[in-house]
Amino acid sequence: MRVAIPTDRPGGLDAARSDHFGHCEIFTVVDLDEHNAVTAVETVANGSHAAGGCLVPVRILHDAGVDAIVVGGMGARPMQGFAEVGIKVYFANRDAVPSVGAVIDHLAANQLPVMHPDQVCQGSGNCHH
Repeated sequence: MRVAIPTDRPGGLDAARSDHFGHCEIFTVVDLDEHNAVTAVETVANGSHAAGGCLVPVRILHDAGVDAIVVGGMGARPMQGFAEVGIKVYFANRDAVPSVGAVIDHLAANQLPVMHPDQVCQGSGNCHH
């Protein structure tokens, strides 16, 4: 599985997660084997949020061959976009799971729920994604 996590620079397993996946500078992308062991770690630059809104990361991560993304929240448009390209969206509370390495540990232990459309942010400005 190839998993993307919105992160602060410089990225990597020790990196802090970004508050907003659509505005993060980079994604740390982690490849996991069938035993959930890390086989590769790289970073992928995010595009300009203004150049296509919240669907820019969908295209970038799809082009990077990502299978899943782990976020702390998401709006309806990108959630639908990820579903359309077959990228599974997992939820992890940023306060409880603050780093990329912690995300991978929780994901490998099957402790992160898949987000559902009824869990999306409603655009009120109080959702950190």
